[in-house]
Amino acid sequence: MTTSASVPTGPEGAIRGTVTDRLVEANEQYAANFSDPGMDARPVLGVAVVACMDARLDLHAALGLQLGDCHTIRNAGGVVTDDVIRSLTISQRALGTRSVVLIHHTGCGLESLTEEFRHELEMEVGQRPAWAVEAFRDVDQDVRQSMQRVRTSPFLLHTDDVRGFVFDVKTGLLREIDPA
Repeated sequence: MTTSASVPTGPEGAIRGTVTDRLVEANEQYAANFSDPGMDARPVLGVAVVACMDARLDLHAALGLQLGDCHTIRNAGGVVTDDVIRSLTISQRALGTRSVVLIHHTGCGLESLTEEFRHELEMEVGQRPAWAVEAFRDVDQDVRQSMQRVRTSPFLLHTDDVRGFVFDVKTGLLREIDPA
């Protein structure tokens, strides 16, 4: 597997600029060949995917998706938070999605954290975070909880096609989680 981990180097292998500089340079190259695909913000497949932000998950490749097929909402753990409900509500009510796919994964960093992380952060910076870590020990149960949060949200119009999965980072396969 290839990654973009190698950054441009100058003389004697010194890194040129910052990672952000590298991203801006890549965007300039992308824009040079870019043409407006002529689509709007409504996803062609009418689906919103909520997933973990883990860099090992290439959602479009793993799900066979193309640009414009879905809305993608990502955060640490793929947790269904109030902000995810906000995004899903906009996705459904303003942009026509009807299906929700939830994807957690094996080896998630949230399995090794606890809510103690918030306390430590508060002690360090002098302010309690307004958010919960949403750490978990059982990925399957956390997917079930996420499905339940989506299915019971009063803001969402379409909760009949909500399915949850665990992505195996070693094999690339999805394993569906029974909501019961």
